[in-house]
Amino acid sequence: MTTTRLTRYDRGMLRLMNDRRAAAWYATAARRRLAVSGHVALTLAIGGLMAHMFLAEGEPLWTVAVMAVLLLPWMVLTGVINGATRGLLELREHVLDERQSAERSRVLARAHRLTTLLLAAVAVTLLIMGGAAGDAPKAYAAPLLIAVLVAHRVMPLWVAGWHAQNEPADDGVLEPGALGR
Repeated sequence: MTTTRLTRYDRGMLRLMNDRRAAAWYATAARRRLAVSGHVALTLAIGGLMAHMFLAEGEPLWTVAVMAVLLLPWMVLTGVINGATRGLLELREHVLDERQSAERSRVLARAHRLTTLLLAAVAVTLLIMGGAAGDAPKAYAAPLLIAVLVAHRVMPLWVAGWHAQNEPADDGVLEPGALGR
């Protein structure tokens, strides 16, 4: 951390992001990756329902209810990923130490590259569909653009959660078999 005084908000967020009561949810790499995969799946499901709602004829109000139900586990998984990364993307820059700040830069750069690839794939898909149909599929352009914007927003969280490291073991505790190495 820098010498900048922390505000009440900063102290509260730091306490929240370093609360280890839910550590069992993200204690291993497999659990963190499962949380990220679940978050991606829920994001895709909510986005698909949103696209269906705007593209379907009639009044599909059931989609709003299903999206509201899916939003709760989506928010829980967001919290799990934020806890696993200790708030790497949620804390303000002046609250992070040098290692965390460098890790945030790496995560943002990697997420930027992935989002760029996703955007290129969407553009190529629209161009191919437009070439096959003789005209660009305008009805799908807005939902795809919104999907890419959502992916752009949550991609750093997914990358940080996917690449988060295990917590260091206590210094005084040896793992079984550590002496034989």
